[in-house]
Amino acid sequence: MLIAVDFDGTIVEHKYPAIGAEIPFAIETLKKLAAEKHKLILWSVREGKLLDEAVEFCRQRGLVFYAVNRDYPEEEKQQNNHYSRKLKVDLFIDDRNLGGLPDWGTIYEMVTKRLSYEDLLDRYETDEQDDKKSRKSFLKRLFT
Repeated sequence: MLIAVDFDGTIVEHKYPAIGAEIPFAIETLKKLAAEKHKLILWSVREGKLLDEAVEFCRQRGLVFYAVNRDYPEEEKQQNNHYSRKLKVDLFIDDRNLGGLPDWGTIYEMVTKRLSYEDLLDRYETDEQDDKKSRKSFLKRLFT
């Protein structure tokens, strides 16, 4: 998949224009997704020196992006009649998502298993019902 990833509030805590502390497991999860052949695009409001600092922060931790704030590495505004700042990707990972940013373990599961929020909610409801059933049967066994 082609995945756009925000920086501030998603990879690192919000401290803009400074770079905040890394959000636990963000870099490692993204490196794993890249190793599994997903193409990652850093998608940030940062520009110029601030963007360079964010890219370097990630690079120093072994995370290299397919592209930065563009659909593909070679894309140039002047050479693309259809240039748009809106990326054409399969998925956006951003702390401003409806519902907020899930933990990175959940993000990884959603990407690799192509799950939606609806799929996760259905799974949690099923797991909760199964837990209730097993608790009842355990108590029944205990007092029978």
